[in-house]
Order: sequence, then structure tokens, then C-alpha cells
Amino acid sequence: MSELVTNKFPKSIPFIIGNEAAERFSFYGMRSILATFLVAQFFNPTLNPALQTMAEAKANESTHFFVSLAYTLPFVGAIMADWFFGKYKVILYVSIIYCIGHLFLAVFDTNLQYFTYGLLLIAIGAGGIKSCVSANVGDQFTRSNQHLMSTIYGWFYFSINAGSVISTILIPWVYNKYGASWAFGIPGILMAIATIIFFLGRKMYIRIPPSGIKRNNFIWISFYALFHLGKKKKGESILDIAKAKFDAEKVEGIKAVYRVMAVFAFIPIFWAMWDQNLSEWVLQATKLDRHILGFELLPEQVQTVNPIFLLSMIPVFNYFIYPAFDKMGFKTTPLRRIGVGLLLTALSFVVIALIQQNIDAGGHPSVWWQIFAYFILSAAEVLVSITGLEYAYTQAPKSMKSTMSAIWLLTVAVGNIFTALVNSSISSGGFFSQLEGALYFWFFVGLMMAFFILYLFVSPRLKERAYIIEADEAEVLAETNNL
Repeated sequence: MSELVTNKFPKSIPFIIGNEAAERFSFYGMRSILATFLVAQFFNPTLNPALQTMAEAKANESTHFFVSLAYTLPFVGAIMADWFFGKYKVILYVSIIYCIGHLFLAVFDTNLQYFTYGLLLIAIGAGGIKSCVSANVGDQFTRSNQHLMSTIYGWFYFSINAGSVISTILIPWVYNKYGASWAFGIPGILMAIATIIFFLGRKMYIRIPPSGIKRNNFIWISFYALFHLGKKKKGESILDIAKAKFDAEKVEGIKAVYRVMAVFAFIPIFWAMWDQNLSEWVLQATKLDRHILGFELLPEQVQTVNPIFLLSMIPVFNYFIYPAFDKMGFKTTPLRRIGVGLLLTALSFVVIALIQQNIDAGGHPSVWWQIFAYFILSAAEVLVSITGLEYAYTQAPKSMKSTMSAIWLLTVAVGNIFTALVNSSISSGGFFSQLEGALYFWFFVGLMMAFFILYLFVSPRLKERAYIIEADEAEVLAETNNL
């Protein structure tokens, strides 16, 4: 069936983007003060200089373990959405758990045990919706308007950082002025608003029905191929063995997923480093001269420049940089974007390591140097994270859109687990305790460069294939929405 190309965006998009902006305000607002709050409230409340290094390591460890859990559970949420309930119901109902988690943080800000329960509930809430939200954006498009998808994913990411900008300016100020209860309570209110916004758009969403548990899926096909290796013919891939029992097109889709996972294998190191700008970098900011343009920034407010830079860079990359390179004959493919992003991530940590060397030597460097590092890291994020969101959706078969997005989020979890383990080792005097001062950041620079070199060899050998639903199929999938 031929389709007319249209430049109209799906009507559901404003509700999805509005929901995401409010939800991200709640998450990043809470997280902006988490590391410094844990140090001041629980790990070193007396501000004993002898305990500060260990206290900071414990706070970093707790923060990264929380983030790793929040990005591991989306895999469970994706299975619930793809197999049983659909994305809409999972996002809506689990958002309530999210709100309860924020309530725990606000009420139990002096009780570490119950505060931790609140973090657990937020992680569960995030697990229910994170993998579904970005995939839900892609579900709203068909072949007639798929050319608008890159732009919308850019604006989707823009909404994330718009919420982040406001929250990382406001919440540290509220924390400093009115205390932890209000600072954690306001993000909870925004999470409730996010849930309401999403509910209001319920009649406009294209909803992909859950596929149910079927043997003709990723897990069954993979295991069948693995246990029948003896049937492999010359010239076949391992997964081609499964074509004797399963749908051939489905097998090709599974092969596409493994190609995506080959790319995603290089992403955890990016997140292991990126997420430090919301913990390690914030703690470094407490030791900087933070006077800027006649104002003194709070340590937690410095990170605000990251989403501000992103808000500026997204349209610049989408409308100027990418088209300019394309016109010059250097196609800015997703794999090339990710590679450059990995390199820029290493460069941002070079700047941070040099700042730390100055601090270790007794200096009091200007916060402008850290802002420069944020500028480089923000460019890396545009190249890696936005590209990854789109890549996760377009390269996965229809029945695995949410699952593929969950695998993308799992790279965040793996990266944060690694950073948490490094900090756990430091706080307990283990192997990584030798990474003192600037050496800690240089370690990550070296690790990233090793991954980058390996990526240069692997990425040219990977093939790509996009999976987009047809317009008439979307009409069938759109439900008469009653709740």
C-alpha cells in the first residue's frame, strides 16, 4: 500500500513530551542533591576532614548503586509491557509507585533505612516506565512520517533536559534554604503532575498490544540455535539454524537485535563516566572557586550547565552539524556519532583530572574549568545518548521495541555498577583505594581509550536495518481508549 509523506507530527507527542519533562524534573531534582545530602546527613554529619574521603566514596557508591538499580529494572518493565500489559498501562500504574517513593524521601530524610526504601520504590517506578517511554515515542510514527522521528527524538531529549535545567537550579536552592523535606517533596509533586499529563493523552496514543509469551521469540530462538549447533551448515550464522523451526523473518529480527547489542557493548563505559557528573563532579565542585558573573553557585547547581548546553546543542547538531557533514560526503551514521561521542567523553575527563591535580596540589581552581568539561561531556551525550535512543528503537523488530530500549537502559546500569564497585573498593580500603585524587579520573580516561580503540575495529563490521510500522498497521493497532 503506497503512503503519502506527511510533515504532521502525531497528536499524542505533546502529552508524551510534557510527561517526560515533568518526570525528568522529579528524577534529576532528587538526584541533584543526593550525593551531597548523603554525606552531610548520614556519612559525615560532623564534617570531620579525616572521614571526608571515605564518606564521599560511600555516597558515590550509594548513588551509583541506586542509578544502576533504576536502570536495571526497566528490563522487567519492558517484559511486562511487551508480553503482558502494553506500554500505556505499565507507564501509568507504575508511576504511582514512583510517587510513593518520592513521598518516602521527603518524610524520612533523617532515617537512612526508610530513606533507602524510598530510593528502592523510585527505582521500581523507573523500572516500570523508562524502557517504555522512549519506545512509546517511536510507536506513534509510521512510514508516512518516519522522517520526522530523528527530530522528535531530539525534542524528546530536549524535554528531558528542560526539566533537568529547572530542577537542578531550583532543588539545590530549596535544599540550602528550606531543608531536605521540601527539596525531596517538590520532585514528588512534579512526578504526580507527570502522571496526570500522561493520563490526559490516553485517547490519542497508538498502543502496540502486548504479544504474550510465545515460543517464537528472542529467548526461545536463541536457545534453540545454541543447543543445535551441530546442525549448522557452512556459510550460515548460528542463528540461521533456528530457521528450520521458527519463522525466518523473526530469526532475522533476532539477528538484528544481536547486532545492536554488539554496539551497546561499548556503551557502559560511557555511562560509568557520564553519571559521575552528578556525583563525583558535584563533590569536586565543593572544592572549587564557584564565583561566576557576580554570583556564587552552590556545588549542586554547577551541573545545571549540562542540560543547558544540551538544550543549545541539540538543534545545532540536528540542523547544522549533521547536515553539514552529510553535504561534505561524510555520512553521520549512528555508529560514527557514537564513536566520536566516546572520544569526547574521554576528553572531558582529561579536563576533570587536570582540575583535580590542581586541587591535590593545594589549588583552588575556578569553576569555569569544570564548566568547560561539562561542555565537552554534553557534546558527547548528544552523540551517544540521543543516537542510542533512536538506534535502540529503529534497529529492533516491532515485538521487541520496549525490550530493546530496556537493553539500552541496561548499559546505564552496568556502567553505574562498575563505578559503584570502584567506589566501594575505595571506601573499604580495597584494590581501587590506590586511585587517590586525580589518579581516579585518569584511570577512567585510560579505560575509555581502550574501549574506543576496540570500537574502531568492531563498528565498521556491523550492519544496520530499520524496523518501522506501516500506516495502515498503526490504524489497526490504535485502540479505542477507555480507562
